[in-house]
Amino acid sequence: MFISEKQVEVRYAETDQMGVVHHASYIIWCELGRTQIVKDLGFNYAELERSGYVSPVLDISLQYKKAMRYGQVATVRTWIESHGKLRTTYGYEILHEDGSVAVTATSQHTIIRKDTFRPVPLRKIDEAWDEKYKQEARVVE
Repeated sequence: MFISEKQVEVRYAETDQMGVVHHASYIIWCELGRTQIVKDLGFNYAELERSGYVSPVLDISLQYKKAMRYGQVATVRTWIESHGKLRTTYGYEILHEDGSVAVTATSQHTIIRKDTFRPVPLRKIDEAWDEKYKQEARVVE
């Protein structure tokens, strides 16, 4: 299983008055992680969109373990948790610089045509991408 890593410097705008990272910022960091794993596996999400497809979030779940603060550097670890015909689930860990876990998360996505909003299997769009996800997934549905 391949695990992608993306470092994020905690910016002031991502925190509350106490300097603690706002809970919604972690969702954005998960998106950075998804973008990074797609790139690291050799594919291009922007190209998928130019081809007329998007990959909306169907579900997202975050578990907050240990607060992060302004000035720290977070590492977002992302992997393919499961991949099936119409759904892909990504797994995440967001780590402090000392390796302790700040957040764990999963997000589930599908691919739809922009013009019809109808789901389309990834294998019908890009067989190599679909095969790579199957290879890297913990579970193939």
